[in-house]
Amino acid sequence: MSLRALAAIPLLSLPIMTLAQEISYGWDIQPILTEKCVVCHACYDAPCQLNLGSGEGVRRGASKLPVYNGSRTRAQDTTRLYFDAQGEQAWRRKGFFSVLDGQAALLARMLELGRTNPPQPNARMPEELDLSINRDNQCPLPEEFDAYARKFAHAGMPFAVSGLSDAEYRTLRRWLAQGAPVDEQALLLSAMERRQLAEWEAFLNAPGARESLVSRWLYEHLFLAHLYFEGGEPGHFFQLVRSRTPSGQPIDPIATRRPNEDPGTEFYYRLWPIQGVIVHKTHITYPLSAKKLARVRELFYATDWTVDAVPGYGAQRRANPFETFQAIPVGARYQFMLDNAEYFVRTFIRGPVCRGQIATDVIRDHFWTLFQDPSHDLYLSDAEYRAKATPLLAMPGQFDEIGDLPGLWTSYRDKRNAYERLRQAAYARAPRPDWSHLWSGNDNALLTVFRQHDSASVRKGLIGAIPQTLWLMDYPLFERTYYQLVVNFDVFGNVSHQAQTRLYFDLIRNGAEVNFLRLLPAASRRSYLDDWYQNSGKLKMWLDYQAIDADTPSGLELPVEGAREAFAEGLLARLAPINARPDPINRCRNGACYRKAVGPELQAAEQALSRLVSRPAAGLGVIRQLPEATLLRIELADGRREIYSLLRNRMHSNVAFMLGEALRYQTGLDSLTLHPGVLTSYPNFLFNLRAAEVEQFVQALEQAGRDPAAFEQVVQRWGIRRSHPEFWRYFHDLSAHIRETEPVEAGVLDMNRYQNL
Repeated sequence: MSLRALAAIPLLSLPIMTLAQEISYGWDIQPILTEKCVVCHACYDAPCQLNLGSGEGVRRGASKLPVYNGSRTRAQDTTRLYFDAQGEQAWRRKGFFSVLDGQAALLARMLELGRTNPPQPNARMPEELDLSINRDNQCPLPEEFDAYARKFAHAGMPFAVSGLSDAEYRTLRRWLAQGAPVDEQALLLSAMERRQLAEWEAFLNAPGARESLVSRWLYEHLFLAHLYFEGGEPGHFFQLVRSRTPSGQPIDPIATRRPNEDPGTEFYYRLWPIQGVIVHKTHITYPLSAKKLARVRELFYATDWTVDAVPGYGAQRRANPFETFQAIPVGARYQFMLDNAEYFVRTFIRGPVCRGQIATDVIRDHFWTLFQDPSHDLYLSDAEYRAKATPLLAMPGQFDEIGDLPGLWTSYRDKRNAYERLRQAAYARAPRPDWSHLWSGNDNALLTVFRQHDSASVRKGLIGAIPQTLWLMDYPLFERTYYQLVVNFDVFGNVSHQAQTRLYFDLIRNGAEVNFLRLLPAASRRSYLDDWYQNSGKLKMWLDYQAIDADTPSGLELPVEGAREAFAEGLLARLAPINARPDPINRCRNGACYRKAVGPELQAAEQALSRLVSRPAAGLGVIRQLPEATLLRIELADGRREIYSLLRNRMHSNVAFMLGEALRYQTGLDSLTLHPGVLTSYPNFLFNLRAAEVEQFVQALEQAGRDPAAFEQVVQRWGIRRSHPEFWRYFHDLSAHIRETEPVEAGVLDMNRYQNL
């Protein structure tokens, strides 16, 4: 039967018994969408902006206007679910169209198109089917669907993957036949959650100029968080919003483009329960508790500081938060960020912007991040220096006229370099840096960042081989990075705004690298800098960067030759008690390349897998055939399983330019990092194998580097392709593993980047 004929069958002609059984959206429909649809249809990069993680998103429908458009000359209207419109008709006025209406609803026709052209089990998808993250999504209107189906016969839903089961399909059709009713239940808070919520809202809305300024700073630093109460109900998360209504009344959110824009009316800080499915890529968690509230009070109100009036809002206030919040003790601001440094680094490294190779190509694929101890940060300890530095810390992006881009960029670059000269001179007069200059207050002090082309992730601990670069962030760097990439960044902004953000982030990265160089012997610094900025990078050093201090000695007793490695070894030894993830697999000692805490079966598997890591692609050719984020699912003899992330670290001659990344690849130097757990929100491929097969698997990969056809055999034997009959069971088991090992961090993983190996 043709799609046109199928669509013409009235849904009311379905069997009476089928229609009589009322379908619940919450109990019957959302679980199906979560299982088969949310993996692609969430966040800003949902195809056609169709977000299927909640009833509100389903009712909103789809739009032909993409959020991601790196060439638009004008900023577009924001379309944030729950914030920028309330109710279906409001979304229709913003250009969204229904996928539920009528007997031939788009949702039903897309699902049927997928069933009509199912993939061949565990075979590669057709070459003509574009699976790339930058594919041109068609977003057909109902009257355009027939033409779409003829042209894109293999582009039904779920897209390019094993489809719905018969039972799931029947349930969705019955729901549509009943008019697609949506019933969503609000979270039922426990007594403890209600009590803590009231305490936090009372604190944030306390009267007084000091209180208002602190609450504003806290809001701008926590607006992105999925807040949860320690000891609260599992799966309950909250978002800090500004509301027109006070505590005890329904929340009426104020939707400004950025969180530091004028709310325009009297408002109250409120904790709003997160609605819809928790998606891993946007799930950046932050804990609240009575202990945390006491810590915040201690940090911000322990000293008797005053403020005459709360600053207003405006472009200058957004551009320079150091001036806006200068009345708040600077040590309190920095320490608040350090206490939960992983959260803050995640906000600008992991998400929730969801994609952007133009943004992520400013960082290397693997590096460690450290923080300067507050007692040795001159911005905190030297008021005269702070007064000189503060005006130079303003950031671009508030004005987005295309024609002004060169002038805006030059102005802010010059301010930043003037600050670097000031900083360099001040620190040259300061005590030489030693190990005490590194903050080591808790396990947030040591972080690892992995980049996978157009996404990135952050984990506590020092993971992987000693990286090519390390970052050392002081308070001005940490705060600027957060404001530039999170608070002030507008995903709906135009090309000028996005270019200014990207260009300034390049200066931030350079600043963090140069800070680290101060720890190394003066005579070694230029050689490391030259290694980081090879070829065209030297031009960027001449054009945009401040020269480094290659004269002032370090207080660390490190050799000139191999200084970076000696520093890393010293770091690992001295800060071992707070290193959240010791890594014997990638940093093997005495031939024992496995975790001692696991059983013999996994020890043998890890020992074999360790042969793949920390080797350049020139000696392990299969690296060139592996994607950036491969997951390994190892089945044990007793029925348990372990998950490993196998991450490809691409090497570059430099990461100093916005465009032309492929020209800077050094593929022969690429390497792999293997670590237990799911270290990405975007799996690129999954291999499933028994522990007893790991040795064969490793041997096969070693051979595949010399025989490309052998890699196809590896995929055929152990790979879980998009078309695999049990794809969904294996894919969602990755999320299940996160729930078992890190339940607070659990969320639905994204399959938009799952490759067609």
